[in-house]
Parts: sequence; C-alpha cells; structure tokens
Amino acid sequence: MSSPPPDAPITMDPFQTVAREMKFLTGNIRQLLGSGHPTLDTVAKYYTQSEGKYVRPMLVLLMSRATALTPRTPASRRDSGFARGGVDTPITEPTILADENPDTPISSRSFDSAHTPGESDILPSQRRLAEITELIHTASLLHDDVIDHSISRRAAPSANIEFGNKMAVLAGDFLLGRASVALARLRDPEVTELLATVIANLVEGEFMQLKNTARDEKNPAWTEDTVTYYLQKTYLKSASLISKSCRAAAILGGSSPEVVEASYLYGKNLGLAFQLVDDMLDYTVSEAELGKPAGADLELGLATAPLLFAWKDNKSLGRLVGRKFTGEGDVQRAREIVASSTGLQQTRALAQEYVDKAIEAISGFPDSEAKAGLVEMCTKVMKRRK
Repeated sequence: MSSPPPDAPITMDPFQTVAREMKFLTGNIRQLLGSGHPTLDTVAKYYTQSEGKYVRPMLVLLMSRATALTPRTPASRRDSGFARGGVDTPITEPTILADENPDTPISSRSFDSAHTPGESDILPSQRRLAEITELIHTASLLHDDVIDHSISRRAAPSANIEFGNKMAVLAGDFLLGRASVALARLRDPEVTELLATVIANLVEGEFMQLKNTARDEKNPAWTEDTVTYYLQKTYLKSASLISKSCRAAAILGGSSPEVVEASYLYGKNLGLAFQLVDDMLDYTVSEAELGKPAGADLELGLATAPLLFAWKDNKSLGRLVGRKFTGEGDVQRAREIVASSTGLQQTRALAQEYVDKAIEAISGFPDSEAKAGLVEMCTKVMKRRK
C-alpha cells in the first residue's frame, strides 16, 4: 500500500472517525489540570483555552480504534485500570494523596458520561492515554516557549509573555506531574515506562538542539553524520511522543506483539515526516499563514533539514552554522542559499519516504474507517500549511 500522490484530494476527515471521543478531550484535560491554587490553575489551563490541532491525541484514538480489529494477545482487551474501578481510581489512599493540598480534583472528578465501556471499541484507558499525550505535549510547549523566548502561540501571547518565565516553567512541570499521576492510574507498567521515556526523550532532544552538530564546532564541515544527528534530535524531540503513544495504545488494547510493533513504526515514521514538513514550512510559508514568526528557526540559531541539505552543496554555510546565524545578515543569507538550492525539495522527498513507511507499517491492519483515518493523516501531514 503506497502513499497517495501529493495532489490527491482529502477523501475523508480523520477527526470524524473519533469525533465523539475528541468532543470531550478539552474538558477532560482541563479537569485533569485543576489546582486549588487559583494562579496555577489559570496558567496550567492557559494553552487549553484556544484548542490546538490535537494531532497527537487524535492519532492515539485512531490507532486504538484501528487496532481493535487486529489479533489479540491471550489476555485480550486488558483494561486493568477500568476493571479495578476506573482510570480515575487512586492507587494510594485519597486522604494521603490530598494531605495538605487544598483541592485535588484529579482524585474526585466527574468525567463525561457519554460513553459506557460496551459502547465503544476505544477503551477508557486508551482515551485517558490520548489526554495524557496532550498533557505531555502541552508541557513541552510551555517549556519550549521559555527556552526560545517565544512571543506568541496559537495566535495569542505565549505563556511566558503572559505570566513570566517562572510561572510558565512551573506550569509545565505541573502538567507533567498531573500526566504522571494519570499515567500511574492506567496500572500498566509497560505503558508507564514508555511515556516516562518520552519525557526524558524530550529533554534529550532539546539538549541536542542546542548544538547543530555533534561536536558543535565553530566552523563545521558537512558530513553524512550532520543529517544523522539532526534526525536523531528530531526523533527525540518530536517523533518519540507520537511513536511511543501509538505503541502504548496498542498495548492497552491487548494487541499482538506484531501489531504493537507496527503501531510504533507508524508513529515513528509519521512523527519524523511531521517535523520535516514543519521545518520546511519555516522557509516557505508566511508568518500570517503559519500562526507564528516565519524564519524563527534560523533566528534561534537552528539548522534544520532544508539548510542541512543546502549546506552539502554550498560549503560557505558551515561558518554560518558554526556561529548559529548570529552575524549581521546571516539569517537572510542562509534563507537565500536555501531558496536557491534543492534543500526544500530534498526535505519534502525525505518526508514522503517516512510517510510511505508509516502507511506500509499498518498495511496489514484490517480495513476500517480508523485505518483509513491513519492513512489520511499521512496525506494531511504532507499537505499542511501550518
């Protein structure tokens, strides 16, 4: 099964396949983030006011539905959290969890009642996983905006501008704490291990991003390792959350090892393609269309795929990469070199390779709306403009 051509029309909206579950996502996430401290409550929920694209939770829900039709391990449809009283049931005594905290809504909450376990092929634990995935992603946005000195996010002032760096960092930490509690209540050690690794991967990727090359030389020379280093960084910072959450969705559904691995490969390849397209848009789309400053990567000193491919043919970029585009006119010069090179075409071609691999990974899944949605997500990634 191959990817549709780039000009293929969007044949269906993946969102509609999981619309019922997505309908409650924002409300459930906001409940997970409740705090007795009014300021923390406001900052923690700030990025949930204007709903994001929710790509990651939607992929988790689509994968959950697509794998519901695949072969099971003997312990079929294991949903131990639900079996023991629900994904909101504390493991520790509630009085100990609350102790001196004035209000811990996560311990006593009323979730949407539109679903009963027998009504959907997406399990309660998988739905909670989708929410956890968005919490981790949003925490990373809060931290990234501080690191990058961002001024806007989702067409509004970024949290660091609105509340200051300290509060934005603390809110990100709080989101990770809430995600960890919700993760523990899924009562699945393998899934907990996977998502905890994601949090570590995000930090590792951020550290790698601080350097454009492994040795971070002042006047680096282009080598094949340059692109390898970039792709490793990209996996850790962007694709790890998608790959490991897709894998976790299949694990929670009790899928066979082969299906679990296929889910992981789909997420890994789609995640890499997603970021490659993102890097490309930074060079090709206007600020108004992108919803954030265009050319921001170079301003931050980051050499992404289009520039790395251009650098292979234009060695003069090495000096600019080494000084992280801080010299006068460096950013404009770099943009001009990329524009006149094949860097953007090579980036798109590599993204298409990853998309094709993602589609191939799930080609053995039984045909369903959810599987079609996963394939359509690959088409949408290649077509996206923001």
